[in-house]
Amino acid sequence: MPLDDRYQLAFKLYPYARSADQDAKTPVRHPVVVVGGGPVGLATALDLGLQGVPVVVLDDHEGIGQGSRAICFAKRSLEIADRYGCAGPMLDKGVVWNLGKVFHEDRKVFEFNLLPEDGHKFPAFINLQQPYFEKFLFERIQAAQAEGAPIEVRGKNRVASVEIHDDHSVLSIQTPEQDYTLHADWLIAADGAGSPLRGMMGLDFDGRVFKDSFLIADIKMLSGNFPTERWFWFEPSHKAGASTLLHKQPDDIWRVDFQIGWDVDRKEELKEENVRKRLDAMLGAEVDYDIVWSSIYTFQCRRMDKFRHGRVLFVGDSAHQVSPFGARGANSGMQDADNLGWKLGMVVRGEAPDTLLDSYHDERAYGADENILNSTRATDFITPKSKVSHIFRNAVLELAEQFEFARPLVNSGRLSMPCTYDGLPLFGEDRLDGGPDRTRPGSPCPDAPLGDGFLLDALGSGFTILTLNTDAPTTVTEGGVTAAAVALSTDDDATGALFARYLGDADSAVYLIRPDQHVVARWPHFDETALRAALRRACGME
Repeated sequence: MPLDDRYQLAFKLYPYARSADQDAKTPVRHPVVVVGGGPVGLATALDLGLQGVPVVVLDDHEGIGQGSRAICFAKRSLEIADRYGCAGPMLDKGVVWNLGKVFHEDRKVFEFNLLPEDGHKFPAFINLQQPYFEKFLFERIQAAQAEGAPIEVRGKNRVASVEIHDDHSVLSIQTPEQDYTLHADWLIAADGAGSPLRGMMGLDFDGRVFKDSFLIADIKMLSGNFPTERWFWFEPSHKAGASTLLHKQPDDIWRVDFQIGWDVDRKEELKEENVRKRLDAMLGAEVDYDIVWSSIYTFQCRRMDKFRHGRVLFVGDSAHQVSPFGARGANSGMQDADNLGWKLGMVVRGEAPDTLLDSYHDERAYGADENILNSTRATDFITPKSKVSHIFRNAVLELAEQFEFARPLVNSGRLSMPCTYDGLPLFGEDRLDGGPDRTRPGSPCPDAPLGDGFLLDALGSGFTILTLNTDAPTTVTEGGVTAAAVALSTDDDATGALFARYLGDADSAVYLIRPDQHVVARWPHFDETALRAALRRACGME
């Protein structure tokens, strides 16, 4: 059965090449196989490969598809990519934006700034087309391969069937030349919202499909001048959609979203002349542009009941879906990779029991539920489904135009924030009286300037003991796992941001921080017994 050649590539990065597995007399067994070469699959493979864990990525195409799809990448995703070594080109190519404006009809209701404080290596968000984001991840994989990282990406290798066993999976693979079989100790499903693997395993999503449709158009501006800002219209006066969103991307490409309703003829709406009617009504007939890409999507806020099924783990859109307002899809997927990578690496190396992977579901399902809650609220506000909710929505917009208290109630998409895993099992005690709430156990570490560098660079990719104005051993090893100390004092904090974010009203502090840079526990001074217990707990050893 030939593979689908209608898929148009933006970048042909991994053309089909025959692998040694196809000529093996018996199926080859791999420690980790990732199915899906999108941003989350590539990020997960990169995370594992940089740890020295052999990983094979199977993708049913030969590179990255056309169309911007995800465009808005949050600071946390950039921080994760920076730990992998590929955030620099993303930031260089991306469009940095901090200002957003909300309109009702033809009136500006208010504006907001997403960068309320200084002292971070990365901006709150960049706009960058998903094909570029994936390309920079893949180029980092190529560089890591040259450095010896055991990562292999196979294009035009489609999983046709899967058999799940207690200790491995058996995959039947289609290629342009022949079918073959391989075995995987651990299988990661990163094959998108439609997830063929999920379907092969008889698993499904639970959640809500919103009865509304949005038309996306990516256009290249040939004339006209719009600022680098996020503009959102409720009931725009141009009537091109019930709501409209405008974003700038690299290469003078602009993303426009039109809310077009549920009962629409999608084929008719996607005709170029009809897309142009909407764009002309919004932009004005005098603005010249080319249409680069268009699509129609429907809101869905759903997730799997479990992200772990034995030795199969689901990540990104294969595990959960949210509406695009708020930029929560790809950004939450990057947090999946960040969460799963170090845990699976420890399990494969025998440093932790495989029950540690249960916490992947616990934590990322918690994050998915948070995203679904925020996305559902945004979608209900943007697309009210009753006369009463519509009246309420417009009353909030009218109040927000004049009164600041009403502005937090306006929901054009609460933008993605990293998840804090409050109260979940791997996190320990908080004995730092007066410590800042933002760095409590379960929280992702906020960045801070350190001389010519930044704190997150100093933390690295292992367990870290961060000390502030107090002492601790250089390393602590417990159960075969070593945490290395990073010792900082007042002299290292020229801006005051570090101590404001990590000390608060305390005079000194000791933090235990995970490889994904989430706080495990914190104390006013080094307590060896408590720290060893927290390290065991963080690794799923108790």
